[in-house]
Amino acid sequence: MANTQRFPELGFYALAGQPGTSRELVDEVRNGEAMGLGTAFISERYNKKEAATLCGAAGAVTESITIATAATNHNTRHPMVTAGYARTMQSLTGGRFVLGLGRGITRLQDAFGIDRITTAQMEDFAGLMRRLFRGEVIMGHDGAAGSWPVLHIDSGLDEHLPMNLVAFGDNTLKLAGRCFDEVILHTYFTDETTAHCVQTVKQAATEAGRDPDDVKVWSCFATIGDHISYERRLMKSVGRLATYLQGYGDLLVSTNGWDPAVLERFRADELVAGYRSGFDVAGTVEELEHVAELLPEEWLAPSATGSPEACVTAVQGQLDLGCDGVILHGATPTELQPIVAAYEKATSR
Repeated sequence: MANTQRFPELGFYALAGQPGTSRELVDEVRNGEAMGLGTAFISERYNKKEAATLCGAAGAVTESITIATAATNHNTRHPMVTAGYARTMQSLTGGRFVLGLGRGITRLQDAFGIDRITTAQMEDFAGLMRRLFRGEVIMGHDGAAGSWPVLHIDSGLDEHLPMNLVAFGDNTLKLAGRCFDEVILHTYFTDETTAHCVQTVKQAATEAGRDPDDVKVWSCFATIGDHISYERRLMKSVGRLATYLQGYGDLLVSTNGWDPAVLERFRADELVAGYRSGFDVAGTVEELEHVAELLPEEWLAPSATGSPEACVTAVQGQLDLGCDGVILHGATPTELQPIVAAYEKATSR
């Protein structure tokens, strides 16, 4: 196929926000591939965004774009189910698949009775996947990720399974540097936080005897051009950040060094305190405008906004901070088209 990965350093999330139907993924990945984007990232939610199904669909209707989960949790499937999923995706796509893991949202895990995930568990699990893809028969494994009598795919298999890790804190960033191929940072990280994350990952890779250039750091960068409607911009910015603050506000605030008193005022607000959904799911324009008054401008500033050219400048700023790639987060390929066109012009490609 023509136009293959002209921009391997750019990616997007499929089914950003709240899609009407999962089938929207088909056109999105085809459009993203035609635009030359390098990777289609697929997140997982417990509704119509089950990752294995979506990855299979994306792989079946594309020829060159990389398909990556970002992320699933290792403890919601048996390791042989996950290994079979990854092996099937690699076969289906001709090696275009990246298995992505993450720690998950503790409030959801507690509510659903899913065990909370530790750094040690993710490291142990990554090691199991590496060994399985080298064709090993793993007997009597008893580690942080769990205990199993036998784990085995195929004795004739000898492949490297690319894996990414969605990372927030230093322990997870260091884990990514030690034994993952890619790391995906969080949206609305300040420049200082982003630079620190890059340095932490690369240093951990060096200390583990790896080439730090072999670990790709992705900035997950809210990209909200002014060519989309006001209502959608409000949902993708205020709605999305407010939802993060609802789910794990303490972590995001402490990571960025923001004022925790602002978070407390946000939580104490009558609308926020009584809200029973995510603001990026159900927020009305009136509600989001109210929430916007609770959030400092600098909390929303780490994003690409304005004209396509202004968005491109902001994206290039993420690369200047040391990131190896930028996920143009929160927008469909159709919404990204003028920004990618401006990026192509700016980079003379």
